Amino acid sequence: MKNHLASFAFFIISITAGYAQTTSVEESIFSAQTGFLGMYFNHELRLTNKIALRSEVGLDAGFWGSDVNDINGYLLAPVFTLEPRWYYNLKKRTNKGKRIANNTGNFVSIKTSYHPDWFTITNADHLNFIGDFTIIPTWGIRRHIGNHFNYETGIGLGYGRYITTKEDYYYGDKNVLAANLHLRIGYTF
Repeated sequence: MKNHLASFAFFIISITAGYAQTTSVEESIFSAQTGFLGMYFNHELRLTNKIALRSEVGLDAGFWGSDVNDINGYLLAPVFTLEPRWYYNLKKRTNKGKRIANNTGNFVSIKTSYHPDWFTITNADHLNFIGDFTIIPTWGIRRHIGNHFNYETGIGLGYGRYITTKEDYYYGDKNVLAANLHLRIGYTF
């Protein structure tokens, strides 16, 4: 009888341990994403069962146009991002039988980005790009289609600071309200 009781206890513990592991963010995932305003390569590393640290390198895009002087342009500038993400609804999704693979879920994050003024890809002559640093609390969702494709959207408002020197041609306020509004599709490796 003791062997059957021990076997049953071991079975229950194994199931519980397996369930606990399934309600956690992935240990490490790599993905490439693109959206209306850029292309990015990112990595998410598990810090806790619900928190992942996302590191990202990419090119942010910008577009402008004017009917007055008939000037239209585009800009691609490098961006580096560190973003701790708290995936807050993993257990709820699991209880409802929904997927959480590849960090599929809703998240709250603090997106910290740096745009250096190293180079720009643009069609404009004599463009004076000014680097910046932003910290933006963000709410978002990440979903997967099949095993590898994903889509993601997020929105947030935060703080931005232009990084300038005395030689720059920028004389406005260096502290600004920064926004994060993104819609991306991607591939998880």
